[in-house]
Amino acid sequence: MTRYLIILALVTVALAAEKYSSKYDDVDVDKILRNDRVLTNYIRCMLDEGSCTAEGRELKKILPDALATDCTKCNEKQKITAEKVINHLKTKRSKDWDRLITKYDPRGEYKQRFENLHNNKKV
Repeated sequence: MTRYLIILALVTVALAAEKYSSKYDDVDVDKILRNDRVLTNYIRCMLDEGSCTAEGRELKKILPDALATDCTKCNEKQKITAEKVINHLKTKRSKDWDRLITKYDPRGEYKQRFENLHNNKKV
């Protein structure tokens, strides 16, 4: 019985490690998206053109994996936030969006997912 509890605990820890940290889930993304200066700083961080906040460094660290895995390690709030940011950048900051795509999706592997996400939000 003890062996099963240990195995269950190990599996639980392993599964929990497969999710991204929720440490920054309460960041007010709407406030960032409304503030051009702050948003520009985040974009510059992501493009290696400026310094990064702790949140920016974390995002920059997980973004390649999140793209490659279609955000399977994201919790629901992170998925909603990602959709909101993508839609905002595509509609309000398209030149910055194009630069981010060039950096993080140079072969166009994820582009169709972004297009589908954007088109679904228009309906």
